[in-house]
Parts: sequence; C-alpha cells; structure tokens
Amino acid sequence: MTSKDDLRNAMRMLRRRLRRTAPEGGKLAARILAEQRLPIRASLLHRPVAATYMSVNGEMDTHFLRALVRVRRWREALPAAVAIDAPLAFREHRRGAALAADACGIPAPPASARMLTPELLFAPLLAFDRQGGRLGQGGGHYDRAIAALRDQGQVYVIGMGYAGQEVDEIPVEPHDQRLDAILTETEFIPVAT
Repeated sequence: MTSKDDLRNAMRMLRRRLRRTAPEGGKLAARILAEQRLPIRASLLHRPVAATYMSVNGEMDTHFLRALVRVRRWREALPAAVAIDAPLAFREHRRGAALAADACGIPAPPASARMLTPELLFAPLLAFDRQGGRLGQGGGHYDRAIAALRDQGQVYVIGMGYAGQEVDEIPVEPHDQRLDAILTETEFIPVAT
C-alpha cells in the first residue's frame, strides 16, 4: 500500500492534468447529479442547505454544480477555514456576494455571513476508492467538519473529482471520514453502507 504522502504528491499532478484534458468535467458531473435522487428533504417550507466549494489547484470546476444548487432553490453554503487546525465553518453564500480569502487562502464568505448547517456536502478530493475512502490535501479540515456535522445529525457527503482519480484503496486512518457517494464526470457512485 502506498503512503498517503506519496499518493497525495502523485494525485496532485494527475488532477492538474485531468483538469486540463477534461475541462468540461464539472458540467458533465452536474448533469449526472441532476438525474440523481438524493436522500435530502426539500419542500416549499424547507430549502435544504448544500455546501459546495470554490475550485482551486486543479479541482473539478464547481461552477455548474453551484448553478444546479441555485436552480433547485437550495440554500448554498461555502466552507471557510477559520484556523489551520479547526473544522470548517459553513457560511451562506448568495450569487454575486463578495468573497474573501480564508485561513488557507481559499475564497470564502466573510465572517459576517450567516452560519448554516449543510444537509448535503460536496467535498473536493485528490483520490477516492469505491468504499468511500477520500484522500484530501492533508490538513484534516473536511474530516473534522464531516465528523462534527455527523455528530449533529444527518449529512450526505459527496466527494467530487475526476474518474481518473479513482484508486483501488485509500489508506484510511481512524479519524478519516468516509464518503456517502462520489460524483465524477462519468458516473454517480453510491457507497454501500
């Protein structure tokens, strides 16, 4: 089994290459997602909160995913790293609202934005396996955030990446949080629980 650090280094390069060779990946993934029945409740009185993210460093473009969230009339939250070793905060984001760099330098809603609790969370990844293993950047932000959300109640977590980021097995540690599903430009992969 490859170490997480070795796998991260290889997958960062691969992800950048995939983004260049498959620039329509985000659009295709959003189309696939639009056809899925997700285990979240939506009604006229209840607009679910979907936490998306701003794509950086070769991550699949989330522009179309975020547009789908708006079309479905779900409330959108974006993650904000408030400290290097803290769980992510999820803040409301409205189309066109100003963003500012968070503690990790990623565009996020400012501290004055309303805090929201996501029922649906999209997580970027460097690699994934079909057992729901997710390899992130290594800071643990998403693992801490997902653990905290799961402690509070129900959250459905979808890892988003290119099909080429799939590996046979992610080295999983006790603190690692598994995905409920994976969304790529070619398929939606529910993880059996």
